[in-house]
Amino acid sequence: MSQEYLNQYLSFKVDKEHYALDVASVREVLEYTEITKIPRMPSYMRGVINIRGMVVPIVDLRIKYQLPQKEPTVDTSIIVVDLNINEETQLMGLMTDSVDAVLDIPPEEIQPPPSMGNSIDASLIKGMGKTDDRFLIILDLERLILQDEIQAIMDKTAV
Repeated sequence: MSQEYLNQYLSFKVDKEHYALDVASVREVLEYTEITKIPRMPSYMRGVINIRGMVVPIVDLRIKYQLPQKEPTVDTSIIVVDLNINEETQLMGLMTDSVDAVLDIPPEEIQPPPSMGNSIDASLIKGMGKTDDRFLIILDLERLILQDEIQAIMDKTAV
């Protein structure tokens, strides 16, 4: 990993919470686009999109966090991330309410996740990053969607 990206995080919003992902795992950020539904997928799987000829599954983070589903708005974004599945890199899209910015958060400004009070499972959280005026929940991308869930999704979306 390049030294310049070591402490950079992409911040985004789901409902009223502010989250962040390590920039190194983010491939690109897309405006919301039409999603093709796939039968018998978990409820949080909105379906798939085509990115330059590749089938990319889309996870709706609102549903994954057990929040009410919401119609996409002009701010709705899809964060395309690289996941390591069985020694292979797989693209996955994370549907968010909005994407904010890329932020530098030094390691000393990241605290362990709290034991209570968040709307998501603490095992999904790498830490709490402190910025000027708020905390960001830094997600553990590898735990956000379990390996067996990913494999099942990939099997269903294989073309």
